Amino acid sequence: MGLIGEVFLLPFAPVRGSGWVIRQVLSEAERIYYDPSAVRTELARLEERLTAGEIDEEEFDRLEDELLDRLEIGLRAGYGNSDGTA
Repeated sequence: MGLIGEVFLLPFAPVRGSGWVIRQVLSEAERIYYDPSAVRTELARLEERLTAGEIDEEEFDRLEDELLDRLEIGLRAGYGNSDGTA
């Protein structure tokens, strides 16, 4: 894009910059959400809740399935290391 194009697009620079920031924030949020170590920590907490009687087996199974799906997605997407550590 030439100089004239940049001059005409200058008023839109804040919008373009905001779009970049939003994409970066969403990317980081997704990385944290699918981080295998975070999911494993949540699985451990879920087990503790079951043991403490805070949730029943049915609720445990449902939540465990959701967490295992997240773990699988995170590992497939490469959020964890290949040796199984995050």
